[in-house]
Amino acid sequence: MNKIMPTVLFALTTIAFAHCGGADNGSGTNQPPTDSATITSPDSATPAAATAHTSNNSLDWDGIYRGILPCADCPGIKTTIYLNRDLTYVRKSKYMDRPAPEQEEKGKFTWDADGQTITLDASGQPAKYAVGENTLTQLDMSGAKITGNLAPNYVLSKANYAILGRRWKLVELNGKPIAMDSSHVKEAFITFDDKEDRVSGNTSCNNFSGRFETGPLNKIHFSKMISTRMACRNMEIERDFLKMLETADNFTINADELVLNKARMAPIARFKSAFN
Repeated sequence: MNKIMPTVLFALTTIAFAHCGGADNGSGTNQPPTDSATITSPDSATPAAATAHTSNNSLDWDGIYRGILPCADCPGIKTTIYLNRDLTYVRKSKYMDRPAPEQEEKGKFTWDADGQTITLDASGQPAKYAVGENTLTQLDMSGAKITGNLAPNYVLSKANYAILGRRWKLVELNGKPIAMDSSHVKEAFITFDDKEDRVSGNTSCNNFSGRFETGPLNKIHFSKMISTRMACRNMEIERDFLKMLETADNFTINADELVLNKARMAPIARFKSAFN
């Protein structure tokens, strides 16, 4: 009996090894054959649309957008749209140069299938907007882009709203830092008020006020400017400040900084805000 046991154990071990090793696939190693047609990488199993960057999944689209939309029988429709992360909105509209009060509507909006356009649940009004980097572009009633010379006027901008209701302190003028001293009566600053689109502030000597208008692509225009007539020891900043308001035609906002520009030239004035 003792002589038979080693032989039996050797036979069982050989059989077990044959079952575990698998067939030789011709590569010189005992590996199971691979059918490349049945292997799918994790990436290829994911539809392209699910991983594409869209306005919905890649932009900070929530916020407040403002602009003046074209009007057939008035200077324009001052429009502000608030988009919230819970997919609710508020849209405020005011026909310029009309006594009618501002209209306000609230509701929900939905994203289209490709994540580039939203639809407000408003009825009887343009309700589709293309969502871009800090912009909302109103589409026509069928959801198509508006073309022609007026196309840029259908763009609402976050910057057009961010400029409002903040005290902007002048820190640079014509490329030179502003250094206030005892020869200046007050700190030079500017503010923008949404009511009647009024601009006001101080030039470092006199108070001033007037009208402003923002447009697509961060356009800005100042008009009907008036100021007090006090004489100060140092009038240099005031002179350059008022001239800057005559020539500035566009602006940029980056966090707490406002920059007024002339065309594509270097910035002509920089301001800082005390809050975001």
